[in-house]
Order: sequence, then structure tokens, then C-alpha cells
Amino acid sequence: MGDAIGQMLASAVGIAISPVPLIAVVLMLATPRGKVNGTAFTVSWVVSLGVVVTAVVLLGSGADASGDDGPATWTLWLKLVLGVLFLLLGVKQWKGRPREGHESETPGWMQAIDKFTPAKAAGLAALLAVANPKNLVLALGGAVSIASSDASAGGKTVAAALMVVIGSLCALAPLAVYVLGGSNSAHVLASWKEWMAKHNAAIMTTLLVVLGAKYVGDAISGLAG
Repeated sequence: MGDAIGQMLASAVGIAISPVPLIAVVLMLATPRGKVNGTAFTVSWVVSLGVVVTAVVLLGSGADASGDDGPATWTLWLKLVLGVLFLLLGVKQWKGRPREGHESETPGWMQAIDKFTPAKAAGLAALLAVANPKNLVLALGGAVSIASSDASAGGKTVAAALMVVIGSLCALAPLAVYVLGGSNSAHVLASWKEWMAKHNAAIMTTLLVVLGAKYVGDAISGLAG
């Protein structure tokens, strides 16, 4: 189980530090329907990410992703492809960073978030969780790593559940602060939003490049052996 958890951890953290869902939740919580919409967004995020991770782990395990001699060859090729995608996403992330003295333009849907219904909030969470290329690649990479590990079925289940929980912290944490933080919650959430928006490019670029190098290295090592 330890191997499965260790393999997926970086991918789960990469999903968790995504700034867009965190900013979306913070903006929702500041609206009149904040608690309802924030809850709908968070539940939808957890369910959507859980469906993707569970499906990939089950499919990978059913397709003999792991064996007596280590990960199956097809998982190594898939890791190689995902590693290259991580590197490309890292380059794109860095090139698309706001230049010094400039702020990134606020998307139209963020400006209209105060008019969202719970259904729209849930739909947005599902899109951001599984349709965003970066999050989808991170989810696939982490889930494939769990499926190709030598953990037991129970160990893979625990690792998959932990991946979903960790990857959902970007939505769970702001909601928890809003519900439990009292009068200071607005200030805390605003500071989180500002920090993530300011430093996200550097953090995500570093994470994606490190993950890409690891996946490519593991895949080449496994294929060569």
C-alpha cells in the first residue's frame, strides 16, 4: 500500500494546488448563496475526481497493470506519454504566466459567479475536475501509478481514496474555513486566493517538470530493463 500511496502523492498534490477551483470556491462563498453553491461545487468535485480515479484504477487492475516482474509494459508506455505531457504542460504553464507588473485577465464565468445556481456550481466543478487538461493528466497519472503498484486490492482502494481526498483539498479546505472559521474566514480565504494567484505559475511549473522527469525516467528504466 505504501508504494501505491507514494506513487500517486505528487499527482494528488498537483491537483490540490490548482488555483482555479480554489478561486472559484472562494468567489462562490462570498455570494449570497455561498454556502449552498460552495457545498454543491465541493461535492461535485469530489465525486467527479473519484469517478475518474476509481475507473482508471479498476480498468488498470483488470488489465493486469502490475505483475510479478513489476508494472506491465503498457503502463510503462502510458507513463512515458504522460511524462511527456507533464513536461509540455509545464512549459505551457510557464509561458502563460502573467508578466511582472501584469495580472491575468479574469474569465467571464468568474465575473458571473454570483449568479450561479447550485446546479451550475456542480457542473463547473465537474468540468474543472475532469475536463481541465492538467487535472485530467494528473488524475490519470496518479491512478495508473496506483493500478500498476504491487499493493493489494485493499491497499489500492485506500490509495485511491486518499488521492481523491488530497486532490479535493482545493475545494474542501476553503469550504471548511468558511463553515468553521467564523468572522475571520473571509480574510483567510482572500489571502489564500491572492497567494495562489501570485505564485501558481512557479509552483505548477516546478511540479509538472519534476513529475514529467520522474515519469519519463521510470518509463525508460522499466522499458530498458
